Amino acid sequence: MEIIVLPSAEEVAVRAAGIVGEALASATTGDARTSANLGLATGSSPLGLYRELTRARRSGEVDLTRVHGFALDEYVGLPAGHPQSYREVLTKEVCGPLTLDPANLHVPDGSGSTLDELVTAAAAYDDSIRQLGGIDVQILGIGSNGHIGFNEPGSALTSRTRVKRLSDRTRLDNARFFGEPEEVPTHCVTQGLGTILEARALVLVATGPGKAAAVAAAVEGPLTASCPASVLQWHARATVVVDEDAATGLRNREYYAEAAAGLRD
Repeated sequence: MEIIVLPSAEEVAVRAAGIVGEALASATTGDARTSANLGLATGSSPLGLYRELTRARRSGEVDLTRVHGFALDEYVGLPAGHPQSYREVLTKEVCGPLTLDPANLHVPDGSGSTLDELVTAAAAYDDSIRQLGGIDVQILGIGSNGHIGFNEPGSALTSRTRVKRLSDRTRLDNARFFGEPEEVPTHCVTQGLGTILEARALVLVATGPGKAAAVAAAVEGPLTASCPASVLQWHARATVVVDEDAATGLRNREYYAEAAAGLRD
C-alpha cells in the first residue's frame, strides 16, 4: 500500500486523478482490449477527483469515450429517476463531464421487490464485471465508520456484491443529500469487499478531519471486519491519497513522506 499525504484537498484531487488516468491509459496497452473499466464511487470524497479528470479530458490528457464505469453501490427502493439514486448521480456528475457513454454505465440493481430478486441481480452484477474483463482501477472513498462502498463494519472480508442494511451512522451521514433523514433508504446493493479486491488497482481518497480516525484504522490498524477499509492492506496496488487533516491520526506519517520522496528521487 502506498500512502500519499498532501497539503490540501485540491492537491489530493490532482494526484488521485493522475493515478487513475495513468491506470486507465495502461489498461489496454499491449492488450487486445479496446476499452478500460473504471470503478466509480459516489459521495463527496471523489468529487474533486472527477473534476480533475474532467479537466484532463478537456485538455486531451485522457480519453474516456470508451471507458465502462461500474458503480460501487445503489440504494434499494428508490424509484427510477430519483435524484439521489446513484445511477442518476453518476449520470450527472460523471457521465456528462467525462463524456462517458451512459450506455456504458453499470449500476447494481436495487429495484427488486423481493429479496430473491435483489440477490439474483447482485450476482448478475458480479458476473457483468467479470464478463467485461474486470475493473482496472477502482475509486474509493471511506466512511467515518471505515466503510467502503456500503460495506458496513462486520462485513465479510471476502464478500461479494449483495444486499446490506445501512447503519444508522451511515444513514445520518447521507441524510444531507435528502430532504429528511427518514427519506434515506435502509438498504442497499453494494459490491462486496472481495469484489472490490479483484480490481487491478485501488485509489482511495479522503480529506478533512472527520475522516482521520477511519483513515488511521484502515491504514495502520489490524485487518478486521470492524474497519472494512482495512482490506486495502491486502491489495498489491492500493494507493491512499489524503490531505493533512485526514492524516492527523497516522502514527507513521514521517515514514510515508520519506517513502514518497524516495519514489520521486
